[in-house]
Amino acid sequence: MTSPDTAAAETPARTTRPRAQITLEVLRKEQLSPHMVRIIAGGPELAKFEAKDATDMYVKIHFLRPDVQYAEPVDVFALREVMPREHWSVTRTYTVRWINMAAKEIAIDFVVHGESGLAGPWAAAAAPGERIIFVGPGGAYKPNPDADWYLFVGDESALPAIACALESLPNDARGHAYIEADTAADIQPMAKPDGVELTWVFRNGTAPDKCTLLLDAVTNGAWPAGTVDAFVHGERECMKALRDLLFKQRGLERSQVSLSGYWAYGRNEDNFQAEKREPIGKIL
Repeated sequence: MTSPDTAAAETPARTTRPRAQITLEVLRKEQLSPHMVRIIAGGPELAKFEAKDATDMYVKIHFLRPDVQYAEPVDVFALREVMPREHWSVTRTYTVRWINMAAKEIAIDFVVHGESGLAGPWAAAAAPGERIIFVGPGGAYKPNPDADWYLFVGDESALPAIACALESLPNDARGHAYIEADTAADIQPMAKPDGVELTWVFRNGTAPDKCTLLLDAVTNGAWPAGTVDAFVHGERECMKALRDLLFKQRGLERSQVSLSGYWAYGRNEDNFQAEKREPIGKIL
């Protein structure tokens, strides 16, 4: 998951540790497109990573505040007990693009839109040897092997998860994938079965929360017979429109659809998470 328009957000304090903290270092960086950077990190602590059987596997990255002195080795949970809230690490949620346990390497893709946000600028400037701290993984989706065909819909924030899902499909799988990006320059090579049709749509400057390209593409696209398994994730307002299409017009069952807003245009992650408890933030 990546968010094109986020700023610093704080994570509420927890009384228990959900998963082990993993501290790695940046090994190298790849420029995938004008607006996406891949960070490959590694180190001995990756041995603690317990991968999930999911194609949307994600981690919570903890960014230390540059103007704060932290005791080493940094423990992002323990520091909450000894430091004021404004000194706590800031978290961002990102999909794991791939992991190679034998090589002790993990890849995470970041959307970068200039100096906007926290994680994107960090990834754009990251150099080998820099520290990256995360907790996880989470994730729950993987393509249903009993489906007759597959539907994947999302913007850049969902691109890594969609790519992982496409790569996991059998060679004879059928379906459609719709991916929204800024411009045609943001197209990336995607490994997929021949029977899955891939369509890119481009905002070309339209605000993501006002863009109807994904909705229009799915509405007007082919709808094969049989049972569909759908993975639909991206900007919150777009997901609401797709929700109505899939459930109200297409009549899909809840069990057939993995649907959520990965981010909301104009909100930082703190506000976005808080709004999930309010009517504006509810999708399902």
